[in-house]
Amino acid sequence: MIQVEALSKSFQTGTGRQRRTVPALQSVSWQAADGAITGLLGPNGAGKTTTLRIVAALLPPEAGQVRVDGLDVARTPRAALARLGVLSDARGLYPRLTARENIVYYGRLQGLPLAEAAARAEQLARVLDLGPLLDRRTEGFSQGERMKTALARALVHNPPNIILDEPTNGLDVLATRSLREALRRLRDDEGKCIVFSTHIMQEVERLCDQVVVIAHGCTVAQGTVAELLLRTGQTDFEEAFVDLAFSAQERAAAHTANGEARP
Repeated sequence: MIQVEALSKSFQTGTGRQRRTVPALQSVSWQAADGAITGLLGPNGAGKTTTLRIVAALLPPEAGQVRVDGLDVARTPRAALARLGVLSDARGLYPRLTARENIVYYGRLQGLPLAEAAARAEQLARVLDLGPLLDRRTEGFSQGERMKTALARALVHNPPNIILDEPTNGLDVLATRSLREALRRLRDDEGKCIVFSTHIMQEVERLCDQVVVIAHGCTVAQGTVAELLLRTGQTDFEEAFVDLAFSAQERAAAHTANGEARP
């Protein structure tokens, strides 16, 4: 289980007199359960990636707390991260290593004995349909092949919690379907807690048990797709998202910018 409570974070931009503080998160809270897929949904710049970087101990929060299976990430980062697998948008594979070598190397970094890391690479290859790729260098891999290899690397130490930052970026239809099936197996067969950020409505509708909507650095809604539709009175999830994530003024401005009449 991952629990995020009242996270706040800002960044400094500019230099000298032009230097200013830009808030990225202004009290983000949500919870992701075991055996479920939680979607972190929001427009570009909403704070999704910043939130996930704090969860993964890559950024310190200015306020708030993250707990992974009850462990405070800020106070016990090594213990918390041992229970977390992270797949970032930048896959970060070593191109001169084979897929197997990338996975085993990361397993060794996680403290696994060589034999156990090698056995996990074989097991994950079966789960993720990586068999034909295992002994090929990752240099020249397609986006889908890189994604599956990076996911296997993130899972090599068998973490109960998985974080994915916009995992379908750059994937074609078949690779996206393959990823969805892999995530369903990890949820249903292994009871993993899975969190992924996206701005693609179809991914959320087809995959997520729970949805967290973030806008302007704040949590604005959390619930199932059906609950969010009911809350907004919409029948189309994209319309429900727009109602939740954007103010009436922003929606009117968008209509005007697109040359449409104001509603």
